[in-house]
Amino acid sequence: MSRMMPAVFVGHGNPMNAISQNSYTNGWSKVGKAMPRPKAILSVSAHWYLPATSVTANFAPETIHDFGGFPQELYKVEYNAPGSPALARQVKNLLAPVAVKLDKSWGLDHGTWSVLKHVFPNADIPVVQLSINEVKPPQFHYDLGKKLAPLREEGILILGSGNLVHNLRTYAWGRDGVDPYDWATRFETQAREFLRSGDDARLVEYEKLGHDAMLSIPTPDHYLPLLYVIATRGEGEKISFPVQGIDGGSVSMLACQIG
Repeated sequence: MSRMMPAVFVGHGNPMNAISQNSYTNGWSKVGKAMPRPKAILSVSAHWYLPATSVTANFAPETIHDFGGFPQELYKVEYNAPGSPALARQVKNLLAPVAVKLDKSWGLDHGTWSVLKHVFPNADIPVVQLSINEVKPPQFHYDLGKKLAPLREEGILILGSGNLVHNLRTYAWGRDGVDPYDWATRFETQAREFLRSGDDARLVEYEKLGHDAMLSIPTPDHYLPLLYVIATRGEGEKISFPVQGIDGGSVSMLACQIG
């Protein structure tokens, strides 16, 4: 039997990482080189956050530049990976009886392509995105991840893209070398302990973790992709942290890899 495909959560951070070479992007590149070539990629991005569960079903998803105020160079980036309507239909079937829309209007947003541009720069692996249903609680998203776990056995890479800590109100815009806030460090440390021990319930019920968690996760959009990834973890599977760091004081760039 072929090797089980890993599942990876990536802290994607600033969109400029798409065209930057730094410790984070170098780490993403190493992740791609170290794993077997996926048959396809299912991405759960913080930036497709809407009141529905949808999956992209187009043959050629467009590169969506879903941000503003950045250098023109960033808007010229294209990540022309093919889509996979067949994988989209498979995801729809796996998630039943949850209603899943096969969507041809969305493409690949920067939560997906800014990372994949470094992980698989040739853009030759089919990519499908799954939306995050903003009206559903964390347990719903974790349960969907459980249903998606069999895809790993078929060589599908499940990629979650967000940030474990993501507080833009306190982010040090335009300043380098800023020390992390104490609350950001404490929460990331606590979350890592739960990740290592497999205490998924505490991560799902993050709202019960106190003030540090609330500062770290003021909105759930960037946190929920993590739940999809950890839900695919099999018994005894190891977890590693191939990329680490806190950017701008309040955005965790931690990457977590299952398998």
